[in-house]
Amino acid sequence: MILRPVNREDLEALRVLNESVLPHVNSIPISDFEDFMLISSYFIVAEVDDEIAAFLIVLGPGQNYQSENYIYYENHYSSFDYVDRIVVGNKFQGNGIGKALYEYLIDQSKEERITCEVNLDPPNPGSILFHEKMGFRELAQQIVGDGEKLVSLMSREKSST
Repeated sequence: MILRPVNREDLEALRVLNESVLPHVNSIPISDFEDFMLISSYFIVAEVDDEIAAFLIVLGPGQNYQSENYIYYENHYSSFDYVDRIVVGNKFQGNGIGKALYEYLIDQSKEERITCEVNLDPPNPGSILFHEKMGFRELAQQIVGDGEKLVSLMSREKSST
């Protein structure tokens, strides 16, 4: 497995990969991926045998990003890296790729905490368990997307093991 920064040639493959795991993440157009290339602290892809298996998009504080979940962290913390999305392709799940992406982020991040949200409704119990094993704890819950989703807002302090 190779972890590397995203490049523009990856974007269509990332869009397809993102769409393959709905509703666990929101659908977004290529233009949003292009925007993430400009504003993200980390935008990393994982390749397995020359195929993009996964990606991770992370935003630090102070971005003009209108996600309800990002805004929660922006309003509560001055030092955080917010995982906007981590996507592992279905055929690559269970092989440690998500863990490797998070370990990379935990190692590289200069912020005090890593934050994210995980869907509670529609439920994503596998993601909750994964994040708990990675040292994340729930801070709060909020309803987002015009009342369509309930999410768990989670954080992992940099000192967590």
